[in-house]
Amino acid sequence: MTAASDGREGAVSSATLDAGPVPRRLDESEALRLGTDIQRRIGVKTSRQEPLARFTTMRVGGPADLFAEVRNLFELRAIARFLRARGVPLFILGRGSDLVISDAGIGGLVVMNRAQQARLEGDRFITDSGLAMAKAATLTKEAGLSGLEFGLAIPGTVGGAVWANAGAHESEVASVLVEASVLRSGGAEERLDPAGLGLAYRESILKHAHEGAPDIVTQAIFRLAPAEPALITQRLDDIRRWRQTHQPLGIPSAGSVFRNPSPELSAGRLIDELGLKGHRMGGASVSEKHANFIVNDQKGSAADVRRLAEHVQATVLRERGIELRLEIVFAGDWSGWTPAAVTAT
Repeated sequence: MTAASDGREGAVSSATLDAGPVPRRLDESEALRLGTDIQRRIGVKTSRQEPLARFTTMRVGGPADLFAEVRNLFELRAIARFLRARGVPLFILGRGSDLVISDAGIGGLVVMNRAQQARLEGDRFITDSGLAMAKAATLTKEAGLSGLEFGLAIPGTVGGAVWANAGAHESEVASVLVEASVLRSGGAEERLDPAGLGLAYRESILKHAHEGAPDIVTQAIFRLAPAEPALITQRLDDIRRWRQTHQPLGIPSAGSVFRNPSPELSAGRLIDELGLKGHRMGGASVSEKHANFIVNDQKGSAADVRRLAEHVQATVLRERGIELRLEIVFAGDWSGWTPAAVTAT
């Protein structure tokens, strides 16, 4: 599910926009049986053929074969281990940002993580992975601790932020993370520091787990620094004003589509210089406000978003010889989708 090059020089590779192998789909009888077992054994209710678009910030995507919402780490761990023992594909959903779910939906069980317990121990902020990063920013501000202000600009959960080493406003998760607890695909839970997680620019080892068998962040510990609450509040206000000025808030989007090619060259600038702002495919368009955002401003489909992302990527490669790598993830059942290939000039 990560953006990567397959080494074919001068081409938009299938690996760049491919969501990976498609997990098997559950038929109605299997989904019914699994849902009944999960409720009886773990106490978590499930639903079949649950539409997923409303759970994502892009507002696109088909149904989950089976869907559940967990409220604590006991439920999250129990469901993950229950499914793995039975070979059932699992997909963890946070706040649905940085994500485009296919129109065909997602096979197996989709679990929405709402485990949000958090506490402070001195200068350390310890939180479950389902807590929103924006909430983490405000909780630590109230405690007079600085370091997570950038979380106000991250529209996802702590778990998703660790998974992607999310960052904004000249900071990122790796700069304040002490360690994260990770439930590995084999069932064991490990505590990993930033080096053990392989954190780099929008990257971690968690992104390379097998499709349908994710390594799941359960908890994170951040080390922060004391600061005057008024100064932290000012920083948060500055971030809020910057977002309102520069980003298409209020319109469905998944956030930044592409990673920046280098610290000196932003993806948005490249796309803007090629005159792609406003370019449209179906109900999706390149934002007029920020060129590295695709917005779903006319009730578009996931296919519209993906076609447009491929077009932007191919245009940048053809005109500038730079292959943009995805920051967003195309997840779910994309079987039959063939990414367009183009050679660079």
